[in-house]
Amino acid sequence: MRVISGGGRKGRRGRGAAGKVAVFGLLKRGGRVYTAIIPNAKTETLLPIIQDKVEPDSIVYTDAFGAYNALDISGFHHRRINHSQLFADNRTHINGIENFWNQAKRHMRKYNGIKPDNFYWFLKECEWRFNGGNHADLLKQLKSWYKQVKH
Repeated sequence: MRVISGGGRKGRRGRGAAGKVAVFGLLKRGGRVYTAIIPNAKTETLLPIIQDKVEPDSIVYTDAFGAYNALDISGFHHRRINHSQLFADNRTHINGIENFWNQAKRHMRKYNGIKPDNFYWFLKECEWRFNGGNHADLLKQLKSWYKQVKH
């Protein structure tokens, strides 16, 4: 779960930061990212998203945030990485999703704040860019969409 600036306000960083939009993201190892704007970072909010997007009996890697504790008893093989102790332990890491968040924040920072009403679309653009692979493939997809709309 991340809290990303949605209105350009400066303020506290991290969970519960005032004036920011809370977002949650999942990344299939070596695969695609999925993001969602969430009202809060409680287990009741996060668990249904995880259950909808992740196959039962999968290994799920998370940080040590308490809302993920329910994963231990919900049909997943839960592995935690406590960033206050270390960032990776062999295959137990969340570097892929951290990479996505860094790219998304870097991309959105260019706009010096995004209105909350538009934030969803900027977030989904970042998701599309990350999942789309290289720039040539993304450009090809954009051109094909343009041709469809134009005709």
